[in-house]
Amino acid sequence: MKKLLGAVALSAIASAGLAADIITYDTDQSFDDVIFGLENAILDEGLVVDHISHTGEMLERTRADVGSDVVLFEQADIYSFCSAKISREVMEADPMNVVFCPYDIFVMVRPDTPDVTTIGFRTYPEGAMKKVEAMLDGIARSAIGLD
Repeated sequence: MKKLLGAVALSAIASAGLAADIITYDTDQSFDDVIFGLENAILDEGLVVDHISHTGEMLERTRADVGSDVVLFEQADIYSFCSAKISREVMEADPMNVVFCPYDIFVMVRPDTPDVTTIGFRTYPEGAMKKVEAMLDGIARSAIGLD
């Protein structure tokens, strides 16, 4: 059975410097297990991953080049994908919602909490975009066994 830290560590984080709030779930599952769960949850929704950004690897690889000695992540990936059905719905409601597509879910492990894997996504404005937020929440929860 998949265990979660605490019960469910769900938090909408508003922080100085963040352009948007985020929703996160923490788990004691390994990074690889969460990534595997995320990939399956995306596929189970009938969606296709457009891009995987290996942000943690890039930041570590370039750390010395930019003059930093700070290790930000043990691992961090961002999965980008879209839903033709939901995207059409939200863009028919307001064509400017195109700015939010594709949608992203991140998975990360920080060096100060190496036994905690965090999965999360940004929140979206009230109205039609809450459908996207609900879809992302379902996928993130499914990835770590909360469905």
